[in-house]
This record gives sequence, structure tokens and C-alpha cells, in this order.
Amino acid sequence: MKTIIGNWKMYVGVRESVALARGMLYALRGKKIVPHVVICPSFVALSDVRKIITRSHVALGAQDMFWEETGAYTGEISSRMLSELAVSYVLIGHSERRHSLGETDEMIGKKVQQVFRSGMTPVLCVGETAEERAQGKTQEIVEQQLHQDFAGVEYPPASELFIAYEPRWAIGTGMAATPQDAVVMHQSIRGWVKEIFPSIRDEQIHVLYGGSVDGANAYAFLREKEIDGVLVGGASVKLTLMQEVLSAAIEAMEGEAHQSS
Repeated sequence: MKTIIGNWKMYVGVRESVALARGMLYALRGKKIVPHVVICPSFVALSDVRKIITRSHVALGAQDMFWEETGAYTGEISSRMLSELAVSYVLIGHSERRHSLGETDEMIGKKVQQVFRSGMTPVLCVGETAEERAQGKTQEIVEQQLHQDFAGVEYPPASELFIAYEPRWAIGTGMAATPQDAVVMHQSIRGWVKEIFPSIRDEQIHVLYGGSVDGANAYAFLREKEIDGVLVGGASVKLTLMQEVLSAAIEAMEGEAHQSS
């Protein structure tokens, strides 16, 4: 099973979000094999999008969440609020929040823990900058992020964990990593996660690639066994591009099914 997560960021309003959700459902209608799809609209569109995807195979995700369940935290969104909207997945630690909004590893770790406590599934985003990549520090930086983000986090044994490897230099630039580089990183990430959480099973770890994913390159990533799916940013709010990504996922899954038969 391949996972496709659409991060709609702050690109579209409520009406556009509803139209996108309807278009995605239509694109998947009648397919014998469908990927695991999660869409992450803005907070203000969650309720309306939920009504569209209810009783479908598309899951609802949020783009962020605060680490306290309730309290005097002006402007924040709690796990309780998201749970009431049937949110199942929460993006945590996206590079835009790390570098533009000053989120620290400590803050990210507290958010991951609260997502687990609330019975939702975290999608932790990690990745290196262009400078760190040029210095040959990609592995070092991502390993460090994982250890720092998960420091003090108690892993619930039955929970699934999603890690999105998103090189910061690839986000919104049109320059994606190569599938070969992504495969190497995904293998390393799996190993580091198992070191941090020894009780986690292989099937509970889902490693996605993100960073300038679109319809033109999605299949090159999704056909790789080590890549469990993709986190799509800007292309996810353009229905034709997202349809191409979904088609690429279906093609990759059909190929896997053929190989195993």
C-alpha cells in the first residue's frame, strides 16, 4: 500500500478546498486498487472537507497541532478540537514551521507525544538544508533531528508512525532528490527509528518522500519498494497534478501486485 498525503498549506480557501476534495474522490472512483490518501486542508476548511470525504477511503489530516489539550493558548489548535473533526493524521515539524516560525525540536517532540496520546497518527517531517547537503551532512542532520524530536517521547506499542523525508532545499523549488538518494535515506531512517523505539515493528514504520513531488516524478519515487509514499505540497492543490500523482501510485501498486503474484 502506498500513501499519498496532500499538504494544502495556506494555498486555498474553504470553497476551493471542498472542490479539491470532491475532485480527488471522483478521480479515485471505480478504481480496483487505490492508495492510502490523506488530505491536510487549512484548519478553517477541516469541517467542510470532512463532510465531503466522510464514508470514503480518504482520511483527514491537519497541518499542525499544539502540545496542550486545553488552556490559554491564543490562536492554537488542540488535539481535542481536531479529534472532534475526525482528524486522523497530523503533520509535525514541517520545515516551513521549523525555519520560518522557529519551532524547536523540543516543541516538536511535545507535539508528537500529544498526537500519540490523542490516538491520532503523527507525520514527522525531517530533512537537511542545501548547505548541509553540500557539506555531506545529510545523514548526520536527519539522524540528529529524529533523536532530538523523539527525545522523551513514549511510543504507544500499537501506534503507526509516519516519517516524511523532505529535504529543505527541495521544498517548493522544483528540484527533487533522486529516487536513489531517497531510498538510501529511507533505509537509514527506518534503522534510526528502530533504534529509538526498539518495540516498533517494521510494518508500523511508514517513510514517505516529500519535496517538489508532482505528476512528472511521482512514479519514479513510488515504484521504489523502500518508499512507502509521498508527501505532496504545491502540486496537491492543483487537481490535474494530484490526479497524476494518484495515477502514479495506482500504477506502482499494480506493479507490486503483479510481482508478488
